[in-house]
Amino acid sequence: MSAPRSLHAVPTTEPTTERRPTVGSRPGVEVLDTVATFISRFNVFPSQHCVPTLALWYAHTHIADHFYVTPRLILDSAEPGSGKTRVLEVAQFLVAAPEMTISAKPAALFRLVAAGPITILFDEVDTIFNPKTSGNGDNDDLRAMLNAGYKRSATIPRCVGDVKAMQVKRFKVYAPAVLAGIAGGMPATITTRAITIHMCRRRPDERVDQFREKVVERQAEPIRDALANWAASIADEVGNAEPEMPEGVTDRPAEIWEPLIALADAAGGHWPDTARDACRHFVLDTGPQAGSLGVRLLADLRDLYARHEVDRMTTAAILAALVQLDESPWEDLFGKALDARRLARELGRYGVRPVTFETDEGSAKGYVTYDTTGKQAQTGLSDAWSRYLPAVISNAGNSGKPAGQDLTDAASLTDASVSANRSVSR
Repeated sequence: MSAPRSLHAVPTTEPTTERRPTVGSRPGVEVLDTVATFISRFNVFPSQHCVPTLALWYAHTHIADHFYVTPRLILDSAEPGSGKTRVLEVAQFLVAAPEMTISAKPAALFRLVAAGPITILFDEVDTIFNPKTSGNGDNDDLRAMLNAGYKRSATIPRCVGDVKAMQVKRFKVYAPAVLAGIAGGMPATITTRAITIHMCRRRPDERVDQFREKVVERQAEPIRDALANWAASIADEVGNAEPEMPEGVTDRPAEIWEPLIALADAAGGHWPDTARDACRHFVLDTGPQAGSLGVRLLADLRDLYARHEVDRMTTAAILAALVQLDESPWEDLFGKALDARRLARELGRYGVRPVTFETDEGSAKGYVTYDTTGKQAQTGLSDAWSRYLPAVISNAGNSGKPAGQDLTDAASLTDASVSANRSVSR
């Protein structure tokens, strides 16, 4: 097996030599189980869903040209020393044609991908998304390449040649990529095309095997060959598959998870269920929407309205209730508490506007779940909830009704709940 380039090397224009799979393959369930066990030896991961996801992602790199998309894989962490680089160091011996780097010039990387196939293993990638370097032309080109390159049909046009013989060349930029960096440093254009694993430091009592590159490379070689063999044997099958996705996983999340779930279905055994559990975890529980302040606000409001079984709340009651939520950002939002103006601005992006309605204490402005009619029709919260939040099948605090739908059983907050909310001091 050809050795991957050094992690600290700038890529050259020579493509990595790919090792050809040999004839015959082991059962997929056995191959993926072996890969997962090997991965688990060298890192402690934050959830049980991480290792199966990595095993499937590594498998897809060997037949990436059979899929329409290749999901980006993001490894981030709050602090350095959380195991991101170690994941890359192990991955280099399991993926197809690894190209490891922490510094890559766009021209070199364009040519490497065009001459591929390669799998990009990019450490410290958050530096190229840093706003302080956003004016750097090289960084802009790298960002464009990483954004576009998740789709097989993507190309980026560039002028090549000298001034007198300039030509436009369309570089193919489709390539699997792992992007490792500090949390919060990557834009939505990447995270919405990615599966993100939030790494964290090991506790003193958590043990992993020592990573000795020469030994790991030797041990990984038969595992990688088995993975490549098996993937090649089912490439046409999974490339044409249309796997059933978990409920609530649609649109782009479904698109990026389709290759991995197709592979899991082909492997059989526990893998179809394991992959779908992982998909639900990363898409519905910890997906990129968790990083959106607006979606966080919609989710908190949906929970609040469902808990009180109401279809309307005054702005004052909403603000008082939101700041009381545990682990919420609303009491200290960029140096001050959420106020009525900021609330209106955030909800306004989703077409939700405040309306005036009657309460036990007279007319007040607030937000309703339903669409209003009249001279100026307004979109209610229910519409935004249905568009931007995962579906909720039932809610025990709302008589089993789906949260986010019209809660018509109650016209307003009770006197007690209004008083309780308004009594919160700022």
